[in-house]
Amino acid sequence: MTVLKVYVTFVLVYALDCSADDAKLKYKSAVKPVRLFTDEELSKYNGHQEGLPIYMAVKGVVFDVTKGKEFYGKGAPYNALVGKDSTRAVAKMSLDPEDLTHDTTGLTEEQLESLESVFSGTYKTKYPIVGYTARRILNPDGSPNEDFQPDDQPQFSTRDEF
Repeated sequence: MTVLKVYVTFVLVYALDCSADDAKLKYKSAVKPVRLFTDEELSKYNGHQEGLPIYMAVKGVVFDVTKGKEFYGKGAPYNALVGKDSTRAVAKMSLDPEDLTHDTTGLTEEQLESLESVFSGTYKTKYPIVGYTARRILNPDGSPNEDFQPDDQPQFSTRDEF
């Protein structure tokens, strides 16, 4: 009996130790974490550094536009839009440097409708969401925005960067 108790104890300790390691490796949160981008961090993903993805924000939602590298990569026609929140430029269909901002103040109703159409019909359907700008998740005082809800993109299986 003593040998059996030692064996059972060894098996239980080994199993508990292994299952704890396995749990760490296999555990997936039921809720996807939300990645927050500061302006400085987002600027790193501007298509100029080989090996990094190309990110662009519209309405505070950060999209991975790397698969559109011919449009958004270094030297491409829309490269000015990446590495930042270009909401105003998208609304106005503009590449003017003063429009390369998140600020929508003063946009016409037509421009706001265009923004929503391009945001929903182009960016949300073509490019996976990888995070949100700090302005989208946080209040001006830095506290969490209680009304924040992540956008849903069931057509994408985005890679987990966390």
